[in-house]
Amino acid sequence: MDRYQAVEEKLKELGISFQIVDHEPALTTEQADAFIEGIEGVRTKTMFLTNRKKTEFYLLIMNDQKQLDMDQLKELIHANKVRMASAESLKEKMQLSSGVVSPFGLLFNEEKDIKVYFDYEIMGQDRMSFHPNTNEKTIFIETQDLLKFIEAIGFEYEILKF
Repeated sequence: MDRYQAVEEKLKELGISFQIVDHEPALTTEQADAFIEGIEGVRTKTMFLTNRKKTEFYLLIMNDQKQLDMDQLKELIHANKVRMASAESLKEKMQLSSGVVSPFGLLFNEEKDIKVYFDYEIMGQDRMSFHPNTNEKTIFIETQDLLKFIEAIGFEYEILKF
């Protein structure tokens, strides 16, 4: 089963509705946004991060137009240093390659050792959009349903103001 199909099956199993838009491979957030122009839902970016020793991993979900202040983030999550995780760590922890990171990759984190964080600013939005483990599709999902999905697969999440 491919990684997108796993997302679709899990969402259907949970009774969660979603909208899929098929498109050419999106290599940047700007490209991805252009493919889904006019469809309602906050455009997100998801970053896979780690601490200095690569002993903790974090998934941060925020508006794709917002810049991340790593120093502020490390204070909020009480980490010594935070940086982008390597492509190797991403493959090991979520079985994903760069460019398709999303909360749906959590399906493949068997250790359940990734901490999930949302930016407060996007939580008031009704719908969010993501690449569902492929950059050839964009999925739109109700915010509350995304949270239900995350909890149903055994993860907790935290909402941060930054």
